[in-house]
Amino acid sequence: MALHAPVLVLKDSLKRESGTKVHHANIQAAKAVADIIRTTLGPRSMLKMMLDAAGAGEMLHVAQAFIDKNYHPTVICRAYTKALEDAIVVLDKIAIPVDVDDRVAMLGLVKSSIGTKFTGQFGDLIADLAIDATTTAGVDLGQGILDVDIKKYIKVEKVPGSQLEDSKVLKGVMINKDVVAPGKMRRKIVNPRIILLDCPLEYKKGENQTNAELMKEEDWQVMLQMEGEYIENLCAQILKLKPDLVITEKGLSDLAVHYLGKAGVSAIRRLRKTDNNRIAKACGAVIVNRPEELQESDVGTGAGLFEVKKIGDEFFAFIVDCKDPKACTVLLRGASKDVLNEVERNLQDAMSVARNILKNPKLLPGGGATELTVSATLKQKSSSVEGVEKWPYEAAALAFEAIPRTLSQNCGLNVIRTMTQLQGKHANGENAWIGIDGSSGDIVDMKERKIWDSYSVKAQTFKTAIEAACMLLRIDDIVSGIKKKQAPGASLAPKQPQIEQEGDADNEQMIPE
Repeated sequence: MALHAPVLVLKDSLKRESGTKVHHANIQAAKAVADIIRTTLGPRSMLKMMLDAAGAGEMLHVAQAFIDKNYHPTVICRAYTKALEDAIVVLDKIAIPVDVDDRVAMLGLVKSSIGTKFTGQFGDLIADLAIDATTTAGVDLGQGILDVDIKKYIKVEKVPGSQLEDSKVLKGVMINKDVVAPGKMRRKIVNPRIILLDCPLEYKKGENQTNAELMKEEDWQVMLQMEGEYIENLCAQILKLKPDLVITEKGLSDLAVHYLGKAGVSAIRRLRKTDNNRIAKACGAVIVNRPEELQESDVGTGAGLFEVKKIGDEFFAFIVDCKDPKACTVLLRGASKDVLNEVERNLQDAMSVARNILKNPKLLPGGGATELTVSATLKQKSSSVEGVEKWPYEAAALAFEAIPRTLSQNCGLNVIRTMTQLQGKHANGENAWIGIDGSSGDIVDMKERKIWDSYSVKAQTFKTAIEAACMLLRIDDIVSGIKKKQAPGASLAPKQPQIEQEGDADNEQMIPE
């Protein structure tokens, strides 16, 4: 045992030294990113996910002192995790519930996220669109949980021309398609029966090259007849359910168009999979892979109107006036493509805010008030934390002040004076809603100025910041593929490591004062 002891001490010593260097490298890198992002925390910076990076940078910054004092990263991470748990408890305590059915309150919340953006000048327009779209596409999963999939079930169609005020949320779906045979097929159907297919309505082409040897002229006619019978059979299976509109993601042969058109059925072909999914959600249809498997329950009867309209130079098919659509299309109109692109970006932000509130209807104060409350509470609790974890826990509490400090700095205020005033108001855990109004630089109640943060985003921000910091602190070594250049004449022989003796290890001060 005595023989192995110095070797163990050697390994530990080397690891500790290299680990400290690595932690310094990680901390410097994180601080650099945080410094770049810091300036993006604008005056009314509600729900900016950039808080993650700034927060993580600050967490690593305050950890540096403990790494220098040979604190083990696990100790720091344990303190940070405890601080995160306590911070979430504080969020639950100060959060206020929101009535998602209160239109005026919801409008105020969504507008606060886009107040300084391009569309802010158009009043409630974009906020109205965002709320209508997210409430339409919301799916109740039970137990009070609402799921809103913006990417899958809300499509934004940008059509240049007309005015921005003509934008609207359709109670259904709009697609950039026309019927296959405009002259023969109806372009307007009230209360249509819709069948959605994921298969081609044409003769199957062989996957490999196929050779057919025809011995006499009649054989050619037999082949064409077989193909015609196959298509006729497919169409017969579809027409059995008396649809008014057939939509397929694949091809549609001329013969199939003939049979469908003869029966008074309109058809659309080569539709995107995502659009087909939206139509299924809007009208209650089920996408079928084989026509022979069609059932009455697969037919969509929820749509009130199918209509093809020409907007500008293009034709658009509308499946609208749906009874209970779980998917929708936001039709954006505007002067030019550039304007529409900017409006769409603003709308995506607004819809994300509305979705977060619908999924978790709780609000927290913005303007750095939440972070100040969390910081003040954690400072008080740090006195009850036992052992060496007390100091990193207290440091984590201080790190939360990085957000209000950065906000006051970006607003052009006197940082020290502002932070002192804010800390005084939050010192005893009261005044949880006092923060900075970045537009005026006043220290005010966030409820009065309607500066909010979504609970789900704020909680996720804290979790991401602390978990990212812990992940970086736990890294022991960095492997690089870059070979370092040696100075000319430098010895190529590796340096012999210094072996510590047991006595040296005993005298080493492991825990700082």
